[in-house]
Amino acid sequence: MAAHLDLEEQEQLEQLKAFWKRWGNLITWVITAVLAAFAAWQGWNWYQRDQAAKAAAMYDEFDRAVAAQDVDKASIAAGDLKARYGGTGYAAQAGLQVAKLQLDKGKADDARQSLTWVAEQGSEGGPYRDVARLRLAGLQLDAKAYDEAAKTLDAIKSADFAALVADRRGDLLLLQDKRDAAKAEYQKALAGMDKTQNYRSIIEAKLATLGVPTAVEANGAAQ
Repeated sequence: MAAHLDLEEQEQLEQLKAFWKRWGNLITWVITAVLAAFAAWQGWNWYQRDQAAKAAAMYDEFDRAVAAQDVDKASIAAGDLKARYGGTGYAAQAGLQVAKLQLDKGKADDARQSLTWVAEQGSEGGPYRDVARLRLAGLQLDAKAYDEAAKTLDAIKSADFAALVADRRGDLLLLQDKRDAAKAEYQKALAGMDKTQNYRSIIEAKLATLGVPTAVEANGAAQ
């Protein structure tokens, strides 16, 4: 019986050796690849956390410059964030905020450049790019760059911004003296905007200038 077991164990051992001879290298490579991928994933997560922490510290410096209304320091700090941590949400937020400060200080060209960077290279996480595009389109309208504004608005794909895009497109069409098309866009914007939004009153005012009565006026006429 013992001899039989020894022969059986020997046979199993020979089968294992044959199996390993045939597949051992492949198994080793697969295990190595899995471990390397796991290590890379862990390393990437650590890198992302490290980048975010450093960007947060730099953003604090930027935030202080904005609070002090120091457009030069804020612009430099925002530039540093873009150069070192451009892929983080902090850089995109800084781009949006510095653009507002630059515009407030009469530096419209600088504001357009800041918004263009966020629109094209800002973090893809969150709404940063579309917010930048929406604001950039407004500045392009101010500069009478109507074709550029139309292209900027076309690049906004998020359904969350559909009503605001329609409103801004209405502004574009009105400036081009396309009153009927502008009216249609404003009506689309109003229909797509939540009834609790205060901005609805602004859209209603735009429609009123085009001869469309507000809801209050319509209800009064009906009575």
